[in-house]
Amino acid sequence: MSGGDAKKLVRSPSGLRMVPEHRASRSPFGLDEPPWVPDKECPRCMQCDTKFDFITRKHHCRRCGKCFCDKCCSKKVPLPRMCFVDPVRQCAECALVSQKETEFYDKQLKVLMNGATFFVTLGTSDKSELMVCRLSNNQRYLVLDGDSHYEIEIVQISTVQILTEGFTPGGGNTRAVGMILQYKVPGSEEVTQMKFTAGEDFSCNKKLSAAWLAAMHKVSK
Repeated sequence: MSGGDAKKLVRSPSGLRMVPEHRASRSPFGLDEPPWVPDKECPRCMQCDTKFDFITRKHHCRRCGKCFCDKCCSKKVPLPRMCFVDPVRQCAECALVSQKETEFYDKQLKVLMNGATFFVTLGTSDKSELMVCRLSNNQRYLVLDGDSHYEIEIVQISTVQILTEGFTPGGGNTRAVGMILQYKVPGSEEVTQMKFTAGEDFSCNKKLSAAWLAAMHKVSK
């Protein structure tokens, strides 16, 4: 692990977190811990309105910071966007969101970091270059390697358009065959465009490319 990607274990009121040592190295998909609603401001559960007392204790959702009774905040769910080491207590609404995000972290992000091969066309050029495209380990850059080398910061990407073929009136039988990406070059307001096209020859795994494009579509959301 390089120095820029080094992590440290920290303890917060919500639990143990494994976070980057340098804030500039944090993932663009990360979330900050929310401030907790002060105990004195929540005499009742913010979901079912049950009054808190000696028996009915209050609990804070680690994702939204609101106060709930045990019944309304009993689920412990992984929360990778806040870098928690273990599953943490969340209200029902937040737990559903976190469960969907965990699937994204476990599947789509791994696909993006493993990479896929595309023909890449820069701007209005009529020439394309075969390149391996992947998400960097710290999730901050889209890295393209071929005869040329590009690193596009995820936060600078403004538009992701997935290109498909095989469209039918019912919307079925379509597959992702490419992508148009627009991003800003750091220090400039100029918008640059790249077009990614899945190769048709046997050296390019079309199934892998389609999965990578689908994961990129998830990132854009």
